[in-house]
Amino acid sequence: MADKPDTIKLTEHRDLRGRLWQIWVRRGLMGLIALVPVIALFNVFGQRPATSHAATPAADLKVFAPTHLRGGLLFMARFHITAHDDLKKATLILSPGWAEQITINTIEPSPIGEGSSNGNLVLQLGHIPAGKSYLLFMEFQVNPTNVGHRPQDVTLADGDTALITLHRNVTIYP
Repeated sequence: MADKPDTIKLTEHRDLRGRLWQIWVRRGLMGLIALVPVIALFNVFGQRPATSHAATPAADLKVFAPTHLRGGLLFMARFHITAHDDLKKATLILSPGWAEQITINTIEPSPIGEGSSNGNLVLQLGHIPAGKSYLLFMEFQVNPTNVGHRPQDVTLADGDTALITLHRNVTIYP
């Protein structure tokens, strides 16, 4: 068996005498790193969808989408419009927070027309008869460098007349 090197002190380097506290620091740091995925399992960092609802005598608007997101996440939003009155030119107006650093992958069914008004996304849905519902599904992906809080307001209009505005916010984690 070879001799130990001259610079090694067995009590200090092998037995860790005087340095025993350092192993607990390392274990604590590793525990903190392992804690992040455990917290994510309890959905602290997002993706569980929430329903936001607003109603007027003319129509109801429900938005089913997550309010907490992570970078790189694929998610879906469902817009459910129930018309109590005839909506001749139903239009959904989405604030810039729906597209800022977020990629829109699909919109189903495709709106009749798409446009922009004062920086808002405008989706023309067409005629929704009284007593009928309209479901719009949108698929998104969050840009991995996108972090912060964004307003994601939704307005339902009939032509140029705004019927309902639903205020919601989204928090985006790294």
